[in-house]
Amino acid sequence: MQDTSSTKNLALAIVLCLAILFGWSFLADYMGWTPKPDPEVAAQQQAEAERQAREKADAEKAKTSVPLTVFTPVPGQDITVSTPLYEAVIHSGGGVLRSFQLKHYAATIQPDSPPVNLVDAATAESAPLGLVIDGAASWSQGQWAVEAAPKAPLAPGQSDVLRLVGEINGLRVVRELHFSADSYLIREKTFLAPLGDQSRSARLAYTIASDASNAGGGQYDAMRIAWFVDDALGQEADAEDLTKGVTASGKVSWAGPMSTYFLSAILPDGDAGVTIKGVLRGGIYRVAVEEQDIQLTPGQQAELGASYWLGPKKRKLLLEVSEPLAGAVELGMFSIIAKALLWLLEFFHQYVHNWGLAIILLTVLIKAVFWPLTAKSYASMEKMKKLQPMMMNIREKYKDNKEMMNKEVMALYKTYGVNPASGCIPILVQLPVFFGLYQALLTAIELRHASFIELLPFTDKLWLADLSAKDPFYITPIIMGLTMFLQQRMSPPATDPTQQKIMMFLPLIFTVLFLGFPSGLVLYWLVNNILSIAQQGLMHRKNRRLDADS
Repeated sequence: MQDTSSTKNLALAIVLCLAILFGWSFLADYMGWTPKPDPEVAAQQQAEAERQAREKADAEKAKTSVPLTVFTPVPGQDITVSTPLYEAVIHSGGGVLRSFQLKHYAATIQPDSPPVNLVDAATAESAPLGLVIDGAASWSQGQWAVEAAPKAPLAPGQSDVLRLVGEINGLRVVRELHFSADSYLIREKTFLAPLGDQSRSARLAYTIASDASNAGGGQYDAMRIAWFVDDALGQEADAEDLTKGVTASGKVSWAGPMSTYFLSAILPDGDAGVTIKGVLRGGIYRVAVEEQDIQLTPGQQAELGASYWLGPKKRKLLLEVSEPLAGAVELGMFSIIAKALLWLLEFFHQYVHNWGLAIILLTVLIKAVFWPLTAKSYASMEKMKKLQPMMMNIREKYKDNKEMMNKEVMALYKTYGVNPASGCIPILVQLPVFFGLYQALLTAIELRHASFIELLPFTDKLWLADLSAKDPFYITPIIMGLTMFLQQRMSPPATDPTQQKIMMFLPLIFTVLFLGFPSGLVLYWLVNNILSIAQQGLMHRKNRRLDADS
């Protein structure tokens, strides 16, 4: 049994929290704790997927008899599709994206900032939304014409279609891209028919691409390739690994490049028989979703389908499409808590109209909920504080006899009814809430470019104008470190000199760590520290009154 103070317990709890937060995934992989797929089960799943794919091919999904009309190719042109949410520019020579601007999201916090463009000039060279047919790029090796196109901006509630027809490698290809004014989702129907009089097979792949211009960079907003396969999110951000290429197969829900706040993804119709291929080349993150071979019969056409999401990672909008797509927002192992906290954050925001104030109100609510537990922890700290002189005497008396020292300390605890762990347990109970709130604040697109105090007081310099970015002047993390130091001074000191030295450096370590944290997360921690100091002060006064009365 150790005779450490509650201050040490608090520090250990916080260190444990951060260790789990930042190191669990790495440690689990390193130690082999991450469950590995059973080879036999994987083989069965693969066989089942292949069987379903064969049935799909044999049935020639949505096969219809259709006479092939005369096809006259025309030079490609740019077609603009405008909705209340975005403006897309699509080249009719294959249906590839030239631009995709999000009307409600600015690239920077500057007043004259252009909108976020998920497909800029560099990305357009990789032909996002292009079809790869039998390994050939349909946009560069095929001939195309436009059969129908949106002629006016879409009003709320409206939808429209862009219909392209082309020929490539002996196939007639028809693409129908369906746009909705109320969603970032684009639905596609693709029709394939052989031009000759022989049956044949074909292989189709959908593509999507993005560069890193919409990611802030660093560990909190890194660009990566992600996929949702077998009801689990997978992703790869390491540039070296992505340059070599990544692949995945199984029950595929979606795949594509994403940052913390934006996603460009392909959603195949059906979830079996497709393969994901991702690569980073020339600074462009490119993903292809490849269908199994399709059997084609002369005089008939096969229909395939897929959808594309190009837009913000806003859970409410993603959920309107599917639960797996909402999995692009990473809420961690305590996702249920994180979802509830996000809901509360949005609830407060609709009344105060400031995300910083909403974070403060949420922090106050969390503090109020855990007030009894924290009070119990502080009460334990006070009891431990009163026992410090006696424990020091025991340490000195039995410094050469550890066993006897522990027995005497245990007897001291029993005599005064003190449980040394009682100060730590309430903190551990709160860790899931901290984990959930950490992930919620770290991934909520609502905090992107959301301001709390836009200008530094008495200056014209931008300060907390973006709660998803770090404090540019490091004011909040430094104040946070000072409040942590004050909390430490109000707590009983550790009896061991080495522990005292460690505790002295803890606020400094946390301050350095928080310098790069998003300011919204630092704001939560700072307000929580201030409330904890206030509660600790109230407990001190209450105990002094009780001592005076006794």
